[in-house]
Amino acid sequence: MDYAIIRLGGKQYRVREGETLVVDRVRTDAGKTFQPDVLLGDATVTATVVAHERGPKIRIGKLKRRTGYRRHNGFRAATSRIEISLGAAGKAAPARKEKAAAPAAEEHVKGMPGGYEEMTVAQVAEGAKTWNRPMLEAALAYEQAHAARKGALAALASALKAKEENA
Repeated sequence: MDYAIIRLGGKQYRVREGETLVVDRVRTDAGKTFQPDVLLGDATVTATVVAHERGPKIRIGKLKRRTGYRRHNGFRAATSRIEISLGAAGKAAPARKEKAAAPAAEEHVKGMPGGYEEMTVAQVAEGAKTWNRPMLEAALAYEQAHAARKGALAALASALKAKEENA
């Protein structure tokens, strides 16, 4: 395959070797390289930031008829110009498989509610009301180590505090 599809700044781009793209501003300094997420293609994609630029000026005008009210404003998007280079085939695919295999090998934390890993924040908040103290502590430890979802952390901490007040 002589192209790859990458995700950069919430958008997807089809890229080829040596291609130059203008994308939303990236945090990497000019002259440095980074590796965007590869969605399709088994090549390693490396992007070099050529320059940080600003897009064309967009004029915004407001007016109300028959009153003389007119306001104008302008906007220029912050963009980055990047150059793409595709590496050797087969390097990106094993890295993705290793990431997928790591959570499967990890054991279920003892004392945690069943199926906790797949629960949404709303399900955690609802279930935390009925879980006992060891289950709450195990879920909180898992959440701090792995997911760190703010809503789930807050729900578990408040449920633990309520258990302490009742005891």
